[in-house]
Amino acid sequence: MTSESQRTLIRRLPEKAVDDLAALHEILDAARVAHVGFTDEAGRPVVMPTGAARDGDRLLLHGSTGSRMFRRLAGGAEVCVTLTLLDGLVLARSAFESSMHYRSAVVFGVATPVPGEEKVAALRAMSEAWMPGRWDTLRPPNPRELAATAVLSLPLDEWSVKVSDGPPEDPDEDLDAPVWAGTLPIRSTYGPPVPAPDLRGNPRFPSESAGWSIG
Repeated sequence: MTSESQRTLIRRLPEKAVDDLAALHEILDAARVAHVGFTDEAGRPVVMPTGAARDGDRLLLHGSTGSRMFRRLAGGAEVCVTLTLLDGLVLARSAFESSMHYRSAVVFGVATPVPGEEKVAALRAMSEAWMPGRWDTLRPPNPRELAATAVLSLPLDEWSVKVSDGPPEDPDEDLDAPVWAGTLPIRSTYGPPVPAPDLRGNPRFPSESAGWSIG
């Protein structure tokens, strides 16, 4: 359940708050990019995008060991991670009432580095979240790659979820306006595969990709 703290309390449109762990997991499993908010060494606010994937009751963040953000978070800085899925446009009879369908999650806490002996398993979990079945077809990461890669673990202890999925809410005086109103769903899909220009031989396109999805 959503932890009841001042940070997770949804004040704007609280009726859109969803207090359901399954809804949180659904958003984290569908999202590919997280926006990570923190303060730098000088106390200035910074928000950076990075790859993220849920692994059980934690969120894994993936980046470079040379990243300022990852060094800062590994040192114990408080973090606020947001993930948003855009599901559609709400076309109302006025610009004021027009809006979007979305599912969003915010996770607060302190992230910790995944230790070296567990890093490969964490990287595998992230790969399987994004590209199920592909990890076992690839060569293993080498020591140089592992040394250059940072993985942080953020526990799902303090979070909130907000979902907007309703129809336009036009006031009665606008209902007779000659303007179409309704919703326009948005779907993210993969396009046709584009082979690498240096692809050698005739390796097959991965059949496991048939089960991959976005959003």
